[in-house]
Amino acid sequence: MEQVQRGFVELYGTEPEGVWSAPGRVNLIGEHTDYNDGFVMPFALPHTAVAAVSRRADGVLRLHSADVEGGVVELRLDDLAPESDRNWTAYPAGVVWALREAGHPVTGADVHLASTVPSGAGLSSSAALEVVIALALNDLYELGLPRWQLARLCQRAENVYVGAPTGIMDQTASACCEEGHALFLDTRDLSQKQIPFDLAAEGMRLLVVDTRVKHAHSDGEYGKRRAGCERGAALLGVDALRDVPYDGLDDALARLGDDEEAVRLVRHVVTEDERVEKTVALLESGETRAIGPVLVAGHASLRDDFRISCPELDLVVDTALASGALGARMTGGGFGGSAIVLAEAADVDTITKAVEEAFAAGGYTAPRVFEAVPAAGARRLS
Repeated sequence: MEQVQRGFVELYGTEPEGVWSAPGRVNLIGEHTDYNDGFVMPFALPHTAVAAVSRRADGVLRLHSADVEGGVVELRLDDLAPESDRNWTAYPAGVVWALREAGHPVTGADVHLASTVPSGAGLSSSAALEVVIALALNDLYELGLPRWQLARLCQRAENVYVGAPTGIMDQTASACCEEGHALFLDTRDLSQKQIPFDLAAEGMRLLVVDTRVKHAHSDGEYGKRRAGCERGAALLGVDALRDVPYDGLDDALARLGDDEEAVRLVRHVVTEDERVEKTVALLESGETRAIGPVLVAGHASLRDDFRISCPELDLVVDTALASGALGARMTGGGFGGSAIVLAEAADVDTITKAVEEAFAAGGYTAPRVFEAVPAAGARRLS
C-alpha cells in the first residue's frame, strides 16, 4: 500500500484521498455457468489490484499503472465511449463511464494502480482493476452503492465499454468474497452464501498452476460459446440454460436432435450447475476430500463438451492426478490460463515437481505454481 501511495505522490504531487484494494479470484467450480443464470463458487486470492485515488472536479480522468510502461494517460469524461480503447485503461475508464451512464455524479479522478494478480492467467485481473476503481469512487463520491450493484456496473463496463461478453462472477467475487470462505453465488438473483473453506485445517492444499498460456476473452471464442448457449436455450424454449433441470437433461438433449454443438454446450452447463450444488453439499457436510472427483468431472466436461481446454491445461490435470492429487481441473475462461489442484499437504512438493518436469519434457514454458488461500474481498486500506 505504501508503495502505491508514494507512487501517487510522485505522479500527482499530493497525497491521495485514499487507497483501496480488490482481489483476483479462483473459481473452485462452476465454469461458464454465470452467463447462463447458473451457479458458481469462486473465492478471492491474496493477489490484489491496489489503487490510490483522489477526486477531480474538472471532468478529467488521469490513469497510471506501475505495471505498464508509459506515463500518465489523461482522458476527458465526456469523450469516454464504448470500445474506443483497446488498452489496459479501458477497464478503469469503463467503470467511470458505467457509473456516469447510470446517473452517478462522478466528475473526475487521479488514479495510480499496481497489481499482483497475474494477467492473462484466468484469475480475473481485469475484474480486480474494475472493482477497485468502483469501490474507490463509490466511497469518495459517497454514492452508497451496495457491493452487488458495484459488481453489476463493473460487468457492464467490461461487456459494453471493453467489449468482452463476460458474466457476473468475476466482479462479484472480487467485491463480495470473505476470507476463509468460498462464495456460493446464484448468478440469476445474485443471492450469496459464504461456505467455510479452510483446507489447511484439514491437511489439504489447493494449488494454482498458471500455465503461462495467455488468453483474451474478447478474441471471439468466449463470445462464440456464450452465443451458442443462448441459441441452445432458445431451441429448448427456456430463458437460460439454468432452467433446464438436471433430471430432465436427457430429454432436453433428445429435443436438440443432431445439433451436435448445442448438445455439447447444453450438457456442460446443466451438469456443471449440478457439480456446483454437489460441491456445496459436500463441503457443508464436511466431506471436503470428496470434491476431488467433482473437479475432475468438471475438467472433462470443459475439455470435451465446451472445448476450451488446451494441451498445457490437460497436462497439468493428468500429471497432478497421476502424482496423487485428489482432484484437478482448469479454471477460468479457458484457452489457456490456470488449473487448480486439490492435494494432501504432504503431496504438494511431489505434485509440483511432477508438473514442472512434465512441462519441461513437453517443451512448454515453465508454469507458475502457488497455493491459493481464500482471502478477503475488496476493501479500503487507508
